[in-house]
Amino acid sequence: MATINANFLKLKAGYLFPEIARRVRAYSEANPAQASRIIRCGIGDVTEPLPAAAVEAMHAGVEELGRRETFRGYGPEQGYEFLRQAIVEHQFEGLGISADEVFISDGSKCDTGNILDIFGQGNIIAITDPVYPVYVDTNVMAGNTGDADAKGTYAGLLYLPCHPANGFVAAVPNEHADLIYLCFPNNPTGAVASRAQLEAWVAYAREHDAILLFDAAYEAFIQDPTIPHSIFEIEGAHECAIEFRSFSKNGGFTGVRCGYVIIPKSVTGSDGMGGRVPLGQLWSRRHSTKFNGASYPVQKAAAAIFSEAGKAQVAALIQHYMGNAKLLREACTAAGLSVFGGVDAPYVWVGCPAGLSSWDMFDKMLSEAQVVITPGSGFGSAGEGFFRISAFNSRSNVEEVCRRLLALLG
Repeated sequence: MATINANFLKLKAGYLFPEIARRVRAYSEANPAQASRIIRCGIGDVTEPLPAAAVEAMHAGVEELGRRETFRGYGPEQGYEFLRQAIVEHQFEGLGISADEVFISDGSKCDTGNILDIFGQGNIIAITDPVYPVYVDTNVMAGNTGDADAKGTYAGLLYLPCHPANGFVAAVPNEHADLIYLCFPNNPTGAVASRAQLEAWVAYAREHDAILLFDAAYEAFIQDPTIPHSIFEIEGAHECAIEFRSFSKNGGFTGVRCGYVIIPKSVTGSDGMGGRVPLGQLWSRRHSTKFNGASYPVQKAAAAIFSEAGKAQVAALIQHYMGNAKLLREACTAAGLSVFGGVDAPYVWVGCPAGLSSWDMFDKMLSEAQVVITPGSGFGSAGEGFFRISAFNSRSNVEEVCRRLLALLG
């Protein structure tokens, strides 16, 4: 008899976003007359067309594959040199990152989960709360946790509560941790970490011989010039941090799929016998064994994001989505709600009206306003009492959402 990975049985219900989709589908089937009015501001999926520069480059890549003289088969697992070099030159200039420390993938969600393959059992894992669910669920699947309690909190994880009092940026803990997940700009709260706060995390990691898993998928949305875009802007991070980035939100690649991981050669882990092993070496081995690389046309399109035309088109997309975030912030504030985020990130994090839980608010918005939001409790127990609104949408849809929200709560 084939046995299963019993850790999957510890997972609570379904993954958050499929569960939202299930509830929306059930509502639509029960209320067909209202189904066409539904506006989705739940999942953080982009809505605007790909930058023209990326489309043109992708077409050119496909044309190359259609001619024998320019055809390409398997590409380098780590990614084509032209893309890795473009990333270094345009995203990490002056930060001491080299192209052979860049690993191209099909998205940072995959990478933040797959990174656990290179770490052993028994590590103390620190997770901010609320948090992007992938960080928690993949640790459950890997056997790094115990069972969950009634609130969905898993034994074996070190939870770092984020709340209005700390600006949704957790302070370094008094306890020891080996792996620490940080996401800035933050999903779901939209919070950003100052240079001083990131310096404190790097100092903690170096003191505790820990690794920072730094998810910077939303760095392009930062508006404040004093906020670091990369953990490698912080002195000492090259010895203790791995950074994850994505083309999904800045370049609209959610359906195209392309991301990358930065692992400096100086980041090492213990082999348990007194030796140190470069983590990039382990990730390279994992990458080449389990992944055959992002497709050539996709990597061509990603590189085009860094052309002058591509950068201008991405800037326009960022401006569009952040304009949406501003409107949503203003509407929620006018409705008398507590509002966070939406300034340096495309997510607006909102306190629920008195007496309503996160899922109560989800149901109310869906059934009475036909607007899909994300319940904060889906991001962890500290997210209870809040909901997230995504600014990824058309301007007309966002304006309509603002009208409906004010009519419902204003």
